[in-house]
Amino acid sequence: MLFALLLLAAAANVPALPSNVPALPDDVPKTAQMYDVQMLGKPAGQFAVWQAPDGKLHSFFQYNDRGRGPKIHTTVAVDSSSVPLSIQIEGNDYMKDAARETFSLEGGTARWKNKGEDGSTRVAGPAFYTAMAESPFEAPLLVQALRAHGGRLALLPGGEARLTKVVTRPEATLYAVTGLDFSPSYVWIGNAGELFAQVGGWMTLVKHGEEARAEELKEAQKQARSALEVDRVRRLAHKPKGKLLFHDAAVFDSETARLQPHHDVLIEGNRIVSVTPTRPAPAPQNASAPGVEVIEANGKTLLPGLFDMHAHVSDDQGILNLAAGVTSVRDLANDNDELYARIQRIERGQEVGTRIFRAGFMDGPGPFQGPTKVLVATPEEALHWVDWYADHGFIQVKLYSSLKPELVPIIAEEAHRRGLRVSGHIPSGMFADECIRDGYDEIQHVNFLMLNFLRDVKETNGRQRFTAVAERGAGIDMRSPEVQKFVELLRDRHTTLDPTLSVFENMLLARPGAVPPGLAPLFDRLPVQIRRGALAGDLPVPEGMDGRYRESFQHMLQLVHEMWQAGVPIEAGTDALAGFALERELELDVAAGIPTPQVLQLATFGAARIIGQDSQLGAIRQGRLADLVLVDGDPSQHISDIRKVVLTVKDGVVYNPAELDRELGVRPL
Repeated sequence: MLFALLLLAAAANVPALPSNVPALPDDVPKTAQMYDVQMLGKPAGQFAVWQAPDGKLHSFFQYNDRGRGPKIHTTVAVDSSSVPLSIQIEGNDYMKDAARETFSLEGGTARWKNKGEDGSTRVAGPAFYTAMAESPFEAPLLVQALRAHGGRLALLPGGEARLTKVVTRPEATLYAVTGLDFSPSYVWIGNAGELFAQVGGWMTLVKHGEEARAEELKEAQKQARSALEVDRVRRLAHKPKGKLLFHDAAVFDSETARLQPHHDVLIEGNRIVSVTPTRPAPAPQNASAPGVEVIEANGKTLLPGLFDMHAHVSDDQGILNLAAGVTSVRDLANDNDELYARIQRIERGQEVGTRIFRAGFMDGPGPFQGPTKVLVATPEEALHWVDWYADHGFIQVKLYSSLKPELVPIIAEEAHRRGLRVSGHIPSGMFADECIRDGYDEIQHVNFLMLNFLRDVKETNGRQRFTAVAERGAGIDMRSPEVQKFVELLRDRHTTLDPTLSVFENMLLARPGAVPPGLAPLFDRLPVQIRRGALAGDLPVPEGMDGRYRESFQHMLQLVHEMWQAGVPIEAGTDALAGFALERELELDVAAGIPTPQVLQLATFGAARIIGQDSQLGAIRQGRLADLVLVDGDPSQHISDIRKVVLTVKDGVVYNPAELDRELGVRPL
């Protein structure tokens, strides 16, 4: 009966697939219920579900994301309440590493094994195992199991899931499941109990033949999410009733990269009114007659709000960033409409979030195209989008890996004419030095800098842009004439660099079953399901190459040092887990040999200057916008103290990191 609810009788005919969508394997039955996987509205893959003669539920899931993406076969047996009794998963994960996972529940003992875990436990009551391998197979089962058990159910290996019915439409009901991520996971369940859709910011999965309903479901889900965000603002954003005084703080002067002990900083509204040597604090004011609210810093460090120069903003990132002292981000690729709507909600006080500066994204069509609606193949198309971005308040354009090389100088010339910066990946068939000469102002990701010295690697829009650097980066001589000539080119052209070192530390150094280096200081604070995902490893490491991968990452650090030492501006950008990744990025900048005070400078005043906001942000000065971070320690001497944020002020509004952490299931410091 359960499988009858999860399946429909037969699948509709599947149309011809775009070139970037992988073909469906022959072993998927024609009678399987099919789902379309879309990335930013464009086809990217498939999900299929069917029941085999043995009574077990089978599924297949795959998508192509720029040459990456999972390919997962799953077999599940469940009890009468949809709780899994056995799970077998075979295939490959997002980074194309082998994915094999098993689970069994027999005689009250649960056992599971995957590439990051090998565990067992006695189970006293109903408990639902959540697989590490990425697949939508468990969403409808978990909802069914939660409904059968009163909306609350233990998770294996740990945690607890809770179910809330959000809204019902004629074709499906939206449920929110908490306990799987930082905040609710949403899933649409059809009237027969089957999976109908999962709608996300980047990716949408919808029953085949129902694609036209995706936008309606997305809008209904957004309304539900908006109600949550408005409630969060009410509870988490504390707007002072009068002036706000930080008393006796050690103020970091980001323009000189020096600490100024014993200073008072007075804020009124969303502006800094004064920065003066410490005086006696004013007497407490009567609550009925607000005057000055005093925050006793007691010598703690007061920094300008931090910048993350490489973000892709989505749900919960505002809270994660503010908890870490990040008050401004530069979004380097997103759904343009969704991002604009989010900015409007933040500015209207309807969502907790940072300041967001937008970069317009574009790529070329093809099997490795980026997740964007803006795909250009001709000069006319490219120029149209440059002008559109300039007309709609974007500060730069970001070019991607499948763009035709001959379009780069055309785009750069028009972007500069319109006052926009140009940055991006290195398009396949080009090298970093060519992009700089064609007009790049900035380069994203240190791997593309390394690839400049691997001239036989010409196709850089697939996984080779990672694997070639991992396997051969250790052989690049950082003192060679080729490297020094490239560094001089960067310096002479005033090119800035967004190396995202934390991404490549995880990619090259994370190993299955081990805590990734960047998460080690906070791993135990994270929700259990987030911790599990971090144990999966990242880029597959061929046998005998472990040491080589580690050495290649050290060469990345050396290259960043060479560039900084030559005067090339370095940016603090993450392209990873909001908030926490920036803390690690700054630690890695120090590990690369950049002095600690200068690292804080590049994440504050340096970032503001790059995006043309240094007259308003990036420094604690009279008249500047009130974005500040109070830290319990001295990160100008010990960069890891940046993890000890006590209070964040963004636009004059106060946020308590402990409250923000608890909201997302993170254990406060």
